[in-house]
Amino acid sequence: MEVDHSPSPSPSPPPSRPPPLPGYFDPESSGRREEYRRYRKRLSSSNASPLLGSSLSKSSEARLLYDGGSIPRRPNAGLLLEDIKQEAQDYSNLEGLDGSRMFSSAKRRASLDGGSASDAAYSSGRQTLKPVKMEDDMYLPHEGETSFTMFASLLDSANQGLMPFPDVILQFERTCRNVSESIRSAATGKLRVVEDKLMQQKAQLLLDEAASWSLLWYLYGKENEDLPGELFVSPSTSHQEACRFVAADLTAQLCLRIVLWLEGLASEALDLEKKVRGSHVGSYLPSSGVWHRTQRYLKRNNNDSTIVKHVDFDAPTREEAQLLPDDKKQDELLLEDIWTLLRAGRLEEASELCRSAGQAWRAATLCPFGGIDMFPSLDALLKNGKSRTLQAIELESGIGRQWRLWKWASYCASEKIAEQDGGRYEMAVYALQCSNLKRVLPICTDWESACWAMARSWLDVQVDLQLFKYQTSRSDERQLDDDMNGAQNSVSPESWPYHVLDQQPRNITALLQKLHSSDFVHETVSRACREQHRQIEMNLMSGNIAHLIDLLWSWLSPAEEDQNIARTLDDPEMIRFGAHVVLVLRYIFSDEMDDELEEKLVTVGDLIINLYVRYLFSEDQEELVGVYASQLERDLCINLFVEMMELSLHTMYKLFLSAVEYLPFSSGDASKACFEEIIERVLSRSRQTKPSKYDEDFSDVAHQHHLQSLQKAMVIQWLCFTPPPSIPNFQMITGKLLIRALMHSNTLFREFSLISMRRVPELPAGPHKLLAILAEPLKQKENLISLEDQEVSDNLQEFEDWHEYYSLDATYRNWLKVEIQNAAVPPDMLSAEENDQAVAAAKETLELAFLLLKKDERPWLDAVESSPFEPSQPIFLELHACAMLCLPSGECMLPDATSCTALTSALYSTANEEDMLHRQLKVDVQVSSRDPCCIEVALCCLAAEGDGYGLHETSDGGLLAAIMAAGFKGELSRFQPGVSMAISRLDAWYSDGNGSVESTAAYIIRGLCRRCCLPETILRSMQACISLSAAGDSLHDCDKLIELVGSSESGMLHLFSQQQLQEFLILERECLISKMEIEEEQQLSSDS
Repeated sequence: MEVDHSPSPSPSPPPSRPPPLPGYFDPESSGRREEYRRYRKRLSSSNASPLLGSSLSKSSEARLLYDGGSIPRRPNAGLLLEDIKQEAQDYSNLEGLDGSRMFSSAKRRASLDGGSASDAAYSSGRQTLKPVKMEDDMYLPHEGETSFTMFASLLDSANQGLMPFPDVILQFERTCRNVSESIRSAATGKLRVVEDKLMQQKAQLLLDEAASWSLLWYLYGKENEDLPGELFVSPSTSHQEACRFVAADLTAQLCLRIVLWLEGLASEALDLEKKVRGSHVGSYLPSSGVWHRTQRYLKRNNNDSTIVKHVDFDAPTREEAQLLPDDKKQDELLLEDIWTLLRAGRLEEASELCRSAGQAWRAATLCPFGGIDMFPSLDALLKNGKSRTLQAIELESGIGRQWRLWKWASYCASEKIAEQDGGRYEMAVYALQCSNLKRVLPICTDWESACWAMARSWLDVQVDLQLFKYQTSRSDERQLDDDMNGAQNSVSPESWPYHVLDQQPRNITALLQKLHSSDFVHETVSRACREQHRQIEMNLMSGNIAHLIDLLWSWLSPAEEDQNIARTLDDPEMIRFGAHVVLVLRYIFSDEMDDELEEKLVTVGDLIINLYVRYLFSEDQEELVGVYASQLERDLCINLFVEMMELSLHTMYKLFLSAVEYLPFSSGDASKACFEEIIERVLSRSRQTKPSKYDEDFSDVAHQHHLQSLQKAMVIQWLCFTPPPSIPNFQMITGKLLIRALMHSNTLFREFSLISMRRVPELPAGPHKLLAILAEPLKQKENLISLEDQEVSDNLQEFEDWHEYYSLDATYRNWLKVEIQNAAVPPDMLSAEENDQAVAAAKETLELAFLLLKKDERPWLDAVESSPFEPSQPIFLELHACAMLCLPSGECMLPDATSCTALTSALYSTANEEDMLHRQLKVDVQVSSRDPCCIEVALCCLAAEGDGYGLHETSDGGLLAAIMAAGFKGELSRFQPGVSMAISRLDAWYSDGNGSVESTAAYIIRGLCRRCCLPETILRSMQACISLSAAGDSLHDCDKLIELVGSSESGMLHLFSQQQLQEFLILERECLISKMEIEEEQQLSSDS
């Protein structure tokens, strides 16, 4: 009879999230190469066999992992705490915790225990977060180190190629186990009841995670092992054929790996229990299984028909009688330990336990044929070696016949014991040898044991079916056909394994469905299927990776109303697991994956990794975020880093190091983010108007904008940090950062200069903060940048110009402060020292002013710039500004539609009609959508010779700068008198007329700064001259200023607006009056 491997029908999945089926696990649609990719190594053609029975049912998969119409979510910490408090009311139940599933990782490979990477390899390349060693005790947690740091260190090593990803998976598992053990030991006897249970719960969750990592390694990290040909004898034995079949068949290989995984977990649990509690399975006195009490009873009296008459091992079954209760209890305890050892894959220990207890006959039933291990694995094959015992037996009786006899005998024994209501564990031990699931599952009260029993039974039946093909008797085959057609009801060993075939799952989907069904398994098993890591493991076993990713995201996704980057997350351990499993799966399926899986791993996977990075950031683990953020898609990575950089105030350098170390500095791959793009985005966003919360009367608007200017200046720190010398091209990157710092600081200096025109003693915070930040990096400029580069030279020169300007600005404000303080005191009350201080400040102001105004080599901010466009190209110039309307008192004037319309008209009126027509001038003013106290001003005009084309020799910014300057100076003829614009952001560029930016037009902004700053500097200097004249000083400096403004060579006069020129003339008149008064006093003094 052919075995039907088609999936059983099951309810259809909920429509909200249909679980997709990856094509690479469907044998009917997959090629040979994809079949064995799962185990990371292609099988040789000699061991190849067609894959049978591995197709999966989409609807069945949905039913496995959905409970009703929704995916069960894990309770959050608050609900968990409430449950624990409820349990704590019954103190009699708080002595210990259920440790039945304290399973950890699989057995380690010998090569991993000895180390898989040399110390030299780890010292090469970029330094990892933590030195990665390979010893077993390397990851015992110590103070200051967390599982998050250790996971990041391991992943970083894998990304650098210092450790293979399969080894990383094992190290993840080992880390979880060690941290769990550390938590358990640290919490024992040191915490209150509720706190202790919380810690034990956390430790158990880490063990569950370790089990998931172990399964991932067994399914996708563990390579297929070649069977050594020198161990095969000719003719081969049934065990060798079984090993060859399992190595070649994908379904059998899957079962084998699941069995090895679960046995490894149980074995680790035994070791942990022995270490923690000191107990040892199988610690019996010699001959404890010889039924001494029954022997003594038989010697005295044997009138009880229910008690056996003999003490041979077959007596209870043959005589249908019982042992004495004490011997029966001792026997059951012995068999329970034998079952525990078999469950942990420790067949040799179980056999030795039988012998030490005086039941060598029971050891023979576990290891028949002279003690041969019949499990179809490479380890069993190597252990058996070239043993000729089984070969000799099968040469006489035929291959596989003794195998079937042993299975059939075990089956009969298990059924007989069940009929006589014998020992549960004895029945299970025999039933396990023959895949009699209905006799094994009753004692499997945990998920792992039930899954192991089903997988082990299914594997054995597949092997039995394969060996059945070696029967040579045609009459036997005809007899078998009759049996399967119902003609007879044979129970002979020749028909094996069809006695138990109907108990077996037909595919992995059916196996998982049986785990869900309380009709087949214990209630605790079906309930455990709803646990998170059990669902993860079932998805891994079924190969439904796309659904696994969806499942993880359904548990981890934040609520729509809570997208705060710094929010507290309920389950950080699951977030960490989800992020790492996504990254590991990306590596495993990096070669080939179908479109659906690729979409899940990229889109949903990025969401999970992004969530984990946000968690690390919220926990002040900035040094770790680069390891994971660098794995994100380009735009998501950039946005995430920008958001973190905007929030990172006290740990900026840690975040800087994390970004510059794990991301390429420049873009080499369009799909990956680079550090330059992140910094550019941060710089751009820092200049945008931030939404602010003002007082109800808007009295603090100016103060809020003052703070924003300081925040803009602080952003320059990202460009002034020193990268770690270990990164490639350290010198080049440091130089590029400094050049970009110069360029951005010049951009900010231009904006800051236009909002610091008011003559008040308070220093503008933004520009002076910039100068303070850049002071130290610029000391190294000769070693970092090439001054021969024209762009670098121009930016450095402009920076020096702004340094001079703000030095003068600070000196002037200091003088103004002294003047205001002195004016508040009657002249006869001023001391000579106070007068001298005012005079010294005024002289210093004039000295710095003349250094700035009368530069010999090049006028201040006069960098002659040539247009990159030819006159034949129709190019437009655009100037966009975000500004606040300020009243003469300095208070904010709230804009509205009426004031915007009036301002638009006023700006148009500053240009003559010819410019408006021929240069297609456009003006647009609107209330800012980001800040109701600000306006957005957009100017656009056609380029002209000397203003957009050719050399910009006048250095006055052209038409757009002239229009905007009138607004900044508060001299718009058709607008409210005295109302000016305090700039928040200012940009100018060339465009093609359709809004597409072609290139920046910095000459417009520099020219605008010259139009505003130079006249203001001269007016301030005139104030200082008048102050000095009142103190009896010479007016020679005043004459020089008048001469400078009137000189056609300086070009200063046309920079003045009408009101500025009027103020200059008034100050000139005061200077002349002061001069005449001085001359008159001198004349009177000479006459007397």
